[in-house]
Amino acid sequence: MREITVPPTAGLALQSADLWPWGAGNFAQLMAGWLAVPEVQLECSGTSALMVALRALKTLKPQRREVIAPAYTCPLVALAVAQCGLQLRLCDLRSDTLDMDAERLQALCSEQTLAVLPTHLCGRVADVEAALQSARAVGAYVIEDAAQALGARSDGVSVGLKGDVGFFSLAVGKGLSTFEGGVLIARDPAMRAALKTAGHTTRFSPWWELRRSVELLGYALLYRPRWLHLAYGKPLAASLSRGDWVEAAGDDFDDHIPQHSLGRWRQAVGARALRRLHDFQRTTAEQARMRVEQLKDCGLDVVTDATPAAQGVWPVILLRLPSQRIRDAVMRAHWGDGSGLSLPFVHVLPDYGRYGHVLASACDDDVSQARDWAGRLLAISNSPWLDDARFAQLLSVLEGALLQG
Repeated sequence: MREITVPPTAGLALQSADLWPWGAGNFAQLMAGWLAVPEVQLECSGTSALMVALRALKTLKPQRREVIAPAYTCPLVALAVAQCGLQLRLCDLRSDTLDMDAERLQALCSEQTLAVLPTHLCGRVADVEAALQSARAVGAYVIEDAAQALGARSDGVSVGLKGDVGFFSLAVGKGLSTFEGGVLIARDPAMRAALKTAGHTTRFSPWWELRRSVELLGYALLYRPRWLHLAYGKPLAASLSRGDWVEAAGDDFDDHIPQHSLGRWRQAVGARALRRLHDFQRTTAEQARMRVEQLKDCGLDVVTDATPAAQGVWPVILLRLPSQRIRDAVMRAHWGDGSGLSLPFVHVLPDYGRYGHVLASACDDDVSQARDWAGRLLAISNSPWLDDARFAQLLSVLEGALLQG
């Protein structure tokens, strides 16, 4: 019998009943209630949601042109900023957490800064207060990039509410998925109105909706222990055989980001699956709690939330290994064996090469600490399909790597 392929993240599998096109309720209203916010705005992707937010802020402060983001983040952030006609500046990270370095951030902020983007990477809750302090000092906005953190909370409320705008992704592997989808939130009614105005330019696209609907059906069918090797395992093996880690990690994106409305059927699928998300995240959080303790007991450096008051979500468990040499050796040996190892992102943004044309304004930013993080991070899937026996095997591999290092 084929050993199951563990997905790289803990995604919520769909059930056949999720696919009925009627009787699901209003997805936006259900999502707002689930997040405990007055309302949400649905977009076709997390990246599209970010673009809507940036365009809304541009209308409020049209003289400002710069957006500051962590140097270690998804390349789609750089593409979104460029497509909005803005300039990206990259902030280095702290040595002890994945948050932006406060001194570097303060130095980057100026009267040209439109927005700062603290990022809740891989479900870990970031220190938004530091970003707020630097942004407010120059009259800039804060957009919380919570693409990978739907359901995470800080001080008892959803992430995304401390800043001016927050956004979540409903892409594959983010927990709840409509294959692609995005959710925008804001605490201030005037900001929500600005977001709606900026989103009015988005139109329905029959082609994109058909494509995403077919992809969602494929996800419903193949996101199963028995079939995931077809949808994920084989393409991953092909990328690794070519030595293409960027493709293997899913970091290769087209320059143009599509923007269109989220279709009614996919909203219905999301509405039904949302009913199971709380229990699913509670189960994965408990699994992560136990496994984090095991990893720490072995001397491994586990990335946690920025503050004790935070409650992140756990699509993966992030480790920082002692060196890039050790990390790369583990990945070369086990990335393609179906055991649930992956990389959040392969490089800091300037090191991708192919995105250099959208990073011209950030080429001189010092990102050495972020580069160190990029070279040492490793993600272990927190999918329930990674059972205790296979996790124990991974633990043995990681212990051995530490000893050999």
